[in-house]
Amino acid sequence: MEINTVSGPDEISGDLQRTLIQSLLVNEGHSISGDSLIEEMWGESVPDNQANALQAHISRLRRKLKRLEPDVPCQRLTMHPSGYRLAVREGELDAVEFVKAVRRAESAATSDPAGTAALLGDALSMWRGPVFGGFTGGTLCQLASVRYEEHRLRAMELRFDAELRLGRHATILAELRDAYSSYPLRERFCEQLMIALYRSGRQADALNFYRLVWQNLSDELGIEPSPALQRLEHAILSHNPHLDAVSSSWALQPV
Repeated sequence: MEINTVSGPDEISGDLQRTLIQSLLVNEGHSISGDSLIEEMWGESVPDNQANALQAHISRLRRKLKRLEPDVPCQRLTMHPSGYRLAVREGELDAVEFVKAVRRAESAATSDPAGTAALLGDALSMWRGPVFGGFTGGTLCQLASVRYEEHRLRAMELRFDAELRLGRHATILAELRDAYSSYPLRERFCEQLMIALYRSGRQADALNFYRLVWQNLSDELGIEPSPALQRLEHAILSHNPHLDAVSSSWALQPV
């Protein structure tokens, strides 16, 4: 997922410049202190003339932003008593818009599965690769990367729940398999795939998959499946009628 405000042939380049703009962007329009920026950019290898070095990179970034946005009359990057601030206009930062969409979906998940599925489908399409293109810079950016990735996984879970409630289990089977392959220890994806398999008339496959999950959890973490996953196995074994009701709570077990 991209998290930037600039585009064009003249890209932000250089590890320090990329760390600088990413550190400013993850503050989402709020100020960040010079000391925090220095720590993000240089870590323990802080230059002797750290204040001058930071100011040089700030000036370089300002010039680059001005070249990228020649028609913008106001300076994007400004200094305040609390630090430096990169102005972000409403709706401009895709990471912020994505998180807003996930929160709206959480509120509407049970009452409007069709709207939730559509909303999250659009939101997930905003992702065009890993956060920051895989370059995470300092600690602040690394923490932000983890936070945004968790929002993405939550969006995937909510969308799969909505699709299951709509009876679209067959259409999301391939996506659920991909999700499990990428995150084999995330049990919610396991539950959703078991439900989709069972509703597709593949009880044996659902149970075999459960045994695979059990083995993976035991080998990797030394634990058994969660009580929710074990209850789901028992429901599949007993052909619990609630499993066939697409609007039932089986499609909306707590994460």
